[in-house]
Amino acid sequence: MKITRARVTNYRSVDDSGWVSLDNVTCMVGKNESGKTAFLQALRRLNPVDGANSNFDLRDYPRKGYVRYRRRHEREPATVIRAEFELTDEEIEELESRFGQGVLRSRRVMASKNFKNQRCWEVDVDHAAVVRHVIDSADLPHETLSYVEGVANWEELKSRLESLDFQPQQARALLAELPERFSMDVEQQIILEHLERRLPDFVYFDNYSAMRGRISIQDIKQRRMNMEVMDDADRTFLALLSMVGADMDDLEQQMSYEYLKAELESASIGISDEIFEFWKQNTQLRVEFDLSVANPNDPPPLDSGTILHVRIWNDRHRVSVPFDERSKGFVWFFSFLVYFSNLEEDEQRRDMVILLDEPGLNLHALAQHDFLRFIDERLAPKHQVIYTTHSPFMINLDSLPSVRTVEDMDGQGTVVSEDVLMNSQETVFPLQTALGYRLAQTLFLAPHCLLVNSASDLIYLQVLGEICASEGLSKLDPRWVIIPVGRAENLPAFVSLLGESYTSLAVLMDVTPTNRERIEHINEALASDQRTPVKWVEVTRVRDADIEDLLDPAFYLRLVNESYRAELTEPITQRLISDRNPRIAERIKNYFEANDIANGEFDTYKPAAYFLQNHGTLRSEMNDSTVENVSSMFDRINSLLPTNGAGTAPRRLQMGRSATIASGLR
Repeated sequence: MKITRARVTNYRSVDDSGWVSLDNVTCMVGKNESGKTAFLQALRRLNPVDGANSNFDLRDYPRKGYVRYRRRHEREPATVIRAEFELTDEEIEELESRFGQGVLRSRRVMASKNFKNQRCWEVDVDHAAVVRHVIDSADLPHETLSYVEGVANWEELKSRLESLDFQPQQARALLAELPERFSMDVEQQIILEHLERRLPDFVYFDNYSAMRGRISIQDIKQRRMNMEVMDDADRTFLALLSMVGADMDDLEQQMSYEYLKAELESASIGISDEIFEFWKQNTQLRVEFDLSVANPNDPPPLDSGTILHVRIWNDRHRVSVPFDERSKGFVWFFSFLVYFSNLEEDEQRRDMVILLDEPGLNLHALAQHDFLRFIDERLAPKHQVIYTTHSPFMINLDSLPSVRTVEDMDGQGTVVSEDVLMNSQETVFPLQTALGYRLAQTLFLAPHCLLVNSASDLIYLQVLGEICASEGLSKLDPRWVIIPVGRAENLPAFVSLLGESYTSLAVLMDVTPTNRERIEHINEALASDQRTPVKWVEVTRVRDADIEDLLDPAFYLRLVNESYRAELTEPITQRLISDRNPRIAERIKNYFEANDIANGEFDTYKPAAYFLQNHGTLRSEMNDSTVENVSSMFDRINSLLPTNGAGTAPRRLQMGRSATIASGLR
């Protein structure tokens, strides 16, 4: 039985999550306090493993409607969780062998649970199929079978059998069974005998589920005898004992000490070996166990009885520390595998849905990537997994359709969505960061990198390159990968990220004394590692020029005026921006700030985007000198590439632009 979608209502911060489709592995992304945990906790209580934390508490009803709801709770208990499941072929076959082919009109069934902790099912049963199955199983003579063919309910079947002039023995036997059949609730039998038995266990694990470093055997034993609720950390420890077949009495009395310790260490080695298939951060760790009499000076419950000590030994430093005081990522990973492996060893265990709340929160970014691999290779082949995160490194970009965003919205509460466009920037920030990191990794694998200021520079290079190519002039060699770095101050960081993967590295920015000094410093560092130096390409032959200065001022002002039409009370002219700064974009920025246009902020991307959208009509307005200047810049950039082999920089044709126009080859 596989869960296909779920919906949480009336629970903590969730008024109505909406229907959330669930895949084999589903990632839920959202800010802290957005309601991710609330969604998992509600889903967990549909059928928690071993019955742990199974009941909903009335106090978890959203506070804004709590008082009104409490009055009607007994007569109208609110539904908290609804989940749709799809039955497997094996489960359908089992049902049809018992009740008849086609007994279910749909292989999808619905389970729900309310604040009175009543679990209900919705199942679409074809009662006529059950009647047909009973008739077919009765071994009726052919004549009798033909007479009752097409009967759709028990009453009609009884009436036809009783109206027979001659009742064969099989018909009399079936008539004798019908009173019992009349009283049979098929839906209830399907629910009790099949659906309840097949409903997956929901296994919830978070940071608080990690095993403690010191455990009072007497305390846990006493709480179990008193039927007190165990927390998740206790259950993890009990899972370890179950794996090794240890008895609480044996531990408390320290009987067969060496045997018990050997069993515990054997389990530890097995779990650690499995961890190290995925844990690449430090393979020199191992878990050790020891038993001792409690120290009366320790805080309760560690001040009496027998204490089990769990410690982590580090081979590199040859020292051990308490389990819950060091290497929190390893502690969490080890505890999860102990708990999960013990559940898997139960041969009677039904299917499981693994709910991981912020898994790998204390793991390094690379370790989080390893844990994603653990989910895909170890968990997903056997179980469905739903996990929450706000870490970009816990998002599998190869499975973006399986990402759900979670947002606490004003007036609506927690809402879960598949549409990232409908969420705030804060909510989708981890997703944006993950995509940016993937994009950066892709770019940084390129052998020839051209670093520019911004995305607007990238647009101009692409559009102007196509215009030049259409005129028979040089454009940017396709071997260059353009990387916007933001500002010149970011250059050292980007060069460092590129590592040694590049062959050619060039910077296309304004040549100021500060920037030139910055490049010289970078090249000194690269020279010490015998790496290829960074080449600086001037936008124009004039100092202090941006890529916008390649365009004719009147043409660029048109782009600005069109893209900012809604914000401008009058078009910007060259007279209005006549200060001494040689860079036109900087003069426009000063004008926007002085006149409080667009909140005083000029975004160079908007004119570039307008140019990109309308370059087909605008290209005819560009003068000859602009295209010549742009092509000259492309020649200078392309000259930095190696000239041997495929992909050599294209050579500029001898035909000028005017000659091209004259020949009609625009």
